[in-house]
Amino acid sequence: MSATTHATDVLPLILHGLGTVFDSLGRALICLGPDFRIVHGSGGLERLAGPGAVEALLGQGAEEVFGPELFGADGTLRRALAAGERREGWGAALRMPGGRNRQVSVTVAPILPDTTGMCDPRVSYVVVLRPVQDGEEMGDGAPTLFAGLIARSPAMLRIFHLIGNLEESEATVLLTGESGTGKELVARALHLHSPRRRGPFVAVNCAALPGELLESELFGHVRGAFTGAVRDRVGRFELAAGGTLFLDEIGDMPLPLQVKLLRVLQERTFERVGESRSRTTDARIIAATNLDPRRAVQDGRFRDDLYYRLRVVPIEILPLRERRDDIEPLARHLLLRVGARHGRSLLLSGDALRALLRYSWPGNVRELENALEYAVAVCKGQTIHADDLPAEMLHLTAPEPAFEPLPLEPPATSLSPASADERQQILAALSTHHWRRDAAAHALGISRTTLWRKMRELDL
Repeated sequence: MSATTHATDVLPLILHGLGTVFDSLGRALICLGPDFRIVHGSGGLERLAGPGAVEALLGQGAEEVFGPELFGADGTLRRALAAGERREGWGAALRMPGGRNRQVSVTVAPILPDTTGMCDPRVSYVVVLRPVQDGEEMGDGAPTLFAGLIARSPAMLRIFHLIGNLEESEATVLLTGESGTGKELVARALHLHSPRRRGPFVAVNCAALPGELLESELFGHVRGAFTGAVRDRVGRFELAAGGTLFLDEIGDMPLPLQVKLLRVLQERTFERVGESRSRTTDARIIAATNLDPRRAVQDGRFRDDLYYRLRVVPIEILPLRERRDDIEPLARHLLLRVGARHGRSLLLSGDALRALLRYSWPGNVRELENALEYAVAVCKGQTIHADDLPAEMLHLTAPEPAFEPLPLEPPATSLSPASADERQQILAALSTHHWRRDAAAHALGISRTTLWRKMRELDL
């Protein structure tokens, strides 16, 4: 028997033994080929995804199992692996048979070049999974990607957890938050994690149309109902049958139309404009507003009965300035997306990231993406520096912020000498390691969680 034949015979045993080690530690091992398809799974997958999971997952693409945000063509983890980099502790949803998901912590790494011949040549990357327990906070570590959303802050992770809890519910949801915070993305996540996930998601901006046209848009109309109605038209309530109807900026809906919407919510019936025949709807309603709905009710601009009918499940999305933990992962994630549109792969320098963290973001996530779009357009190299950002990011011509922005440097009297020394040590370590917190924490002899806490305490 040749040495090559012997190695081929023992490779499955090596993989099985390695998987057993990870299973004993409460982890599951997945091996990916160069095309990011699963070529091996350990028995721990059976505990995560149920009996038969290993057989069901073999041959599937990582994108199908973990979603395109992580393993699609422009996925964060796929790009990292292709560049030979390791990523630890990313939150993800393992897509299980039957349409249910299981939250897991994902660590990925490329296989280093093998000179022994003892590594399976089919395996290019490894994925290690750890189950995430209900209520577990992952906000001090790597960010979590969830149904197109990315976050690290406890506030957003609680929303992710709530969406998961609503997976079997069709309750009406009212989303509140400033413009640009991502209310439509949260609405889509609610739809994708609901019994209506296979139905349509239909969105209507209630502030974009005058009342007469909005009524026709929502309920449809019959031919001759008004000037220009040359044919029957199906409304959004009918288009959303079996799915979800997202009513964005509902706080701007005219009062007469609010009465008609209330009736639809109460009786599940409506009439097309110009028609007397009642029609039924089974669309699930998710509404959103950037106004304070309680204040709008007090001011007489919004009906209180409609407000309470909509807020069966209220979800408030905080502005970006109140969840600064999300700025860095959002910036890196959006930069990948913006760069891909321009055919570029760019990095964020430490000074650019610090400028983003200090800015007040009155336009929230939408403004962040626009700022990165500008930076990609003007950046001439492979790394975005602070000078590549819009001027207001650098406080050169800053507009009136929605709140008092963080100072560029804390007053000299705000830190004790010991704290000032510690701040300088942490700054030096972060700068040396290009603001990679894992490497800086290792150099300082502390955990990444401790480093993150000290950075927040010392305004870094």
